[in-house]
Amino acid sequence: MSGLVLRLAGPLQSWGERSAFTPDRDTAPFPTRSALIGMFAAAEGITRHDTAGLGRYPALEFTVRVDRPGTRVVDYHTVGGGQPKDNTAATSGGSNKGAAVITRRHYLADAVFVVAVTGPEETLARIAGALHQPHWSPYLGRRSCVPDEPLLLHTHASDPAAELLHHVPLSPDPARPTPADDGTVPVTFLWERPPAATDGADTLTVNDVPRSFAPHNRSHDRRRLFRTREHLPAQLAASPHSLHQQLIDYATKEAAE
Repeated sequence: MSGLVLRLAGPLQSWGERSAFTPDRDTAPFPTRSALIGMFAAAEGITRHDTAGLGRYPALEFTVRVDRPGTRVVDYHTVGGGQPKDNTAATSGGSNKGAAVITRRHYLADAVFVVAVTGPEETLARIAGALHQPHWSPYLGRRSCVPDEPLLLHTHASDPAAELLHHVPLSPDPARPTPADDGTVPVTFLWERPPAATDGADTLTVNDVPRSFAPHNRSHDRRRLFRTREHLPAQLAASPHSLHQQLIDYATKEAAE
């Protein structure tokens, strides 16, 4: 099994943790499995109502490197109000009383994540092709959250987790500690299976394995994640001025191999 390497970065990201609509639209602190699979499904042209289409993705495994966790911000929204009932947005209950619907939407500002995706060769090739020429454009959790380029860094990584540990340029983070005496910097990772060697893993339980994306019948299952602090070579850390060129050089090198 080989893998893909994605870089998820942009001014705003939002990775909702609750499938049902609520006035308070939260975000997880990292990309959810549901959102990543939703990105792939949208790129392949699979509609929200096509629950059978989700059968393409259970074999995928994700590893997330948190280059920069970002800053949580909240945007106050109102929709509708002051208009006749026929022109007013429906509430989550399917009706309205002519009043505005108020929501508070949470985002991660200036966050950066690098994701290793492993799975069957045929599935990964299909996803890579779709991300290069998507049916519906990829976005970072919400349609208003447009990803930076390059999004797809590597399409044939023999060991994508090793790429995250040793090769993919590390985006700058002002909060990251200075390199240790051994020339490494600590970076947070999230794994779907326990890594062979860890620096003490925390176990998380998240409800983000999609069973249905149908707008009025969304449902998810639970999974376990293992959070670790890995010590990466300090030379991976790029400066703000050189980062984009280093990412292009990395992606170009992969394409030439």
